Amino acid sequence: MNVDWSLNIIQQGATVRESLKRLNTISEILPVRPLTLFVEDENRRIVGTLSGGDIRRYLVENGSILDAPVKLFMNREFTFIRDGIESYPEIKTCFRKGIELLPVLNERGELVRIYDLNYTRAILPVHGVIMAGGEGMRLRPLTTDTPKPMLKIGEKPIIERNVDQMTRFGISDLTISVRYLGQQIVDHFGNGKFRGIQINYVKEEEPLGTLGSVSLIDNIARDHVLLMNSDILSTINLETFYDDFVSRNADMSVVTVPYKIKLPYAVLETNDEIITGLREKPEFVHYMNAGIYLIRRELLRNLEPGARMDTTDFIEDMIRNGARVVSYPFWGYWLDIGNHEDFVNAQRTIKILDDE
Repeated sequence: MNVDWSLNIIQQGATVRESLKRLNTISEILPVRPLTLFVEDENRRIVGTLSGGDIRRYLVENGSILDAPVKLFMNREFTFIRDGIESYPEIKTCFRKGIELLPVLNERGELVRIYDLNYTRAILPVHGVIMAGGEGMRLRPLTTDTPKPMLKIGEKPIIERNVDQMTRFGISDLTISVRYLGQQIVDHFGNGKFRGIQINYVKEEEPLGTLGSVSLIDNIARDHVLLMNSDILSTINLETFYDDFVSRNADMSVVTVPYKIKLPYAVLETNDEIITGLREKPEFVHYMNAGIYLIRRELLRNLEPGARMDTTDFIEDMIRNGARVVSYPFWGYWLDIGNHEDFVNAQRTIKILDDE
C-alpha cells in the first residue's frame, strides 16, 4: 500500500483559507481519506489536529476570518501514541472511539507515521518476520528466474499479500529472510518507507532451515515475533491470533489447520479379539502445522547464530524445556502454495477473496 501523508500535514501558521483548500484537495483526489490535518510547528512537532468541524466552529464564533492562522483553533487535545511504547489496550480504545487517523509521534513530538484506522484492522505490538529464502523446486520452471515468493497470485506476488496482511494489522517493523534470487525481493520492497513501515533483511548464505535465519536478526523491536512462511495464502485474523496467544500466556503459538481423513470401510473395535463395537466409515481430524507462529522474543535467544534449525525441531526443543507451546486451530481459508496444482488453485481462489 503506497501511502503519502504530506497532504494531511499543515503548518501552524497556515490560514483558515489555506486549510480549507487543503481539505478540498484531499476530498477531490483522495475521496476515501479522512479529512483530518495534522498541524506542525516550526520544529516539525505535531501540536494539534484540524478537521472541518474545528474550522466551522471557529467561523461561527469569529466570522469569516479566513486569514487567521490555524493555531488559533486547532485541537490541541488530540489523540496520539508514542513510537515504540504504545499500549495495545489504548490502541483498541482508539478504534472504539471511532478515531480515523491516528498519529505516531516520537519523544520530540515529531510525526513518525500515521495509521488510517479505516484501513488498519488493528495495531499489533509484534515484530513481523517472513521467511522467503526457499528455491521452490516443485514449482519449476516458474521459479527458474523468479523466487517463489515473487510469483504473482492475481495481480500481486505471494509475499506482497503477506506483507499487506501484516500491514493491515498494524505491524510496522518487519524483517524478511532471503536467499535464492533474494535481491528481487529487496528491490521490490526496499526499506518499506513507501508503505509506511520499516523493512529490514537478513540473507542466508546457505540454507538454514525454516527457522535458522531468525538467529541472524539483531534488531527485533518487540517482545513478540510473528513468524510466517512467505508462500502461504490465508484469511487468518492476526488480531484474534494475538489475543489468543496473550490470553493463554503462551510462549509460542502455532496456527494449525484441520486435515480430515475418512476411511472407506467400517472399523471394528476389539478387546482381546472380541468385537466390542463397529464404526461405519469413520472420519478423523488431525491438525497440521500452518507455517504461522507467534513466539516470545526471549525464546529466540536460544538459537545458535548461523546454525540450521527447522521450526519443528525448535518446537520440540521448547516443549522439552518446559515452554508453554499452544495450538491455534484455524478453520478459515489457508493454502500452502507448494506445487503447480496449489498455484493454480490459488489463482482461482484469489479472485473470490479480492472481491470480498
